[in-house]
Amino acid sequence: MDEHRVYKYSFASVYPHYVTKAERKGRTKAEVDAIICWLTGYSQQQLDDQIAAKTDLKGFFSDAPALNPARDQIKGVICGIRVEEIEEPLMREIRYLDKLIDELARGRKMEKILRTAA
Repeated sequence: MDEHRVYKYSFASVYPHYVTKAERKGRTKAEVDAIICWLTGYSQQQLDDQIAAKTDLKGFFSDAPALNPARDQIKGVICGIRVEEIEEPLMREIRYLDKLIDELARGRKMEKILRTAA
């Protein structure tokens, strides 16, 4: 799929997939929301508002109150691509989130996902 077409999707259209992936592996919507809020700086209410507004992915990330500076610690492969090597900024942000949700679904502890473990 053309990367630029991905940006036109609303965050609300991909969000349920994140929740479903987590819940299938025994994790919770609350954990998904905590990851999204950690990455973007949105409060829970702001996240809910973005979902209700059906903001596109570009707007979702560009409107984020405070992208977490620790997100550059997110490393690894998602969809066959190393996230740290993605040059296009918006696609890198989207893949950071994909990677974090993948870590959640694989059973990683929240402290490690949120890069707070010592």
